[in-house]
Amino acid sequence: MLPFFFGDFMDRPGTKNKNSEEIKDNEIEVVIITGLSGSGISTAIKVFEDMNFFTTDGIPASIAPELINLAYKPDMQHFRGIVLGIDLKRKYLVDPLAELLPVLTKNRRQNRKTSLIYLEADDDSIIKRYASTRRPHPLEQEGYSLEAALTEEKNRLKEVRSIADHIINTTDFSIHDLRRYIQKLFSKTVENSPSMWVTIMSFGYKYGIPKDADLVFDMRCLPNPYFVPELREYTGLQQKIVDYIFQDEPAQIFRKKLLDFLLATLPAYDREGRYRLCIAIGCTGGYHRSVAMVEYLAKNLMQNGYKIIKEHKQLPNK
Repeated sequence: MLPFFFGDFMDRPGTKNKNSEEIKDNEIEVVIITGLSGSGISTAIKVFEDMNFFTTDGIPASIAPELINLAYKPDMQHFRGIVLGIDLKRKYLVDPLAELLPVLTKNRRQNRKTSLIYLEADDDSIIKRYASTRRPHPLEQEGYSLEAALTEEKNRLKEVRSIADHIINTTDFSIHDLRRYIQKLFSKTVENSPSMWVTIMSFGYKYGIPKDADLVFDMRCLPNPYFVPELREYTGLQQKIVDYIFQDEPAQIFRKKLLDFLLATLPAYDREGRYRLCIAIGCTGGYHRSVAMVEYLAKNLMQNGYKIIKEHKQLPNK
């Protein structure tokens, strides 16, 4: 798999694309992840993938520099950074630190933003995880029992652990806990701002409730412009429709109360480590009331720091 990847992205000797510029070193984050087997390395890498990092797992440190250089190619500029899961447990590695240290040193000398994450967990926790997955520990292939393999692995990696920028003990972590922890460490947004994506969509009940909806709210209690002939042809994107729907105080109160409810509950979903939440707002046809409400909620949620994806299912090209 890796040779194909190199062929796609690396310059051949003596060639260079003169029309493209390399990305500046300080614009890309390089994250190296290693640690104890069974501590959640693969899970952590998937979290970074969701955060728009290019990721790869289980590679030897010797090819890390080549992969890191790829992150600075124009083809990779849509990624926030690169995350490498590096395998330092192979039998022939006499000194894992000597294998890894040149990679870190070179990157930092080049003023590249580089972090080393070391994951670990208590022996009992790792043993339970291996029991549940029924997979062998990598060092069991060298003739160690599971408990002896854990001890040997810690001895091999103790010097690597000593230079880590972040040591994460996942003993008491759920998958969601680990996601939240990593998001907090590497969030580019303002501290305490939401990390969850919120999709908010309008739909028509006559076409069915969207299958991916987590929360569904019914707008059929609001005044319906469909029954006003001169308004029927418009949608909730037009101000005259918004004015009609929310001209009375009860409708304005309803709109404000729904926003207050979301502002009160969305932080709880975010704290639980949700990566996305889909809110479906429905009316009969999906053209007027639900659209107007989605526009109002999306605008106000964005003003409160939420990352919003807006969709109107029944409106063409909206």
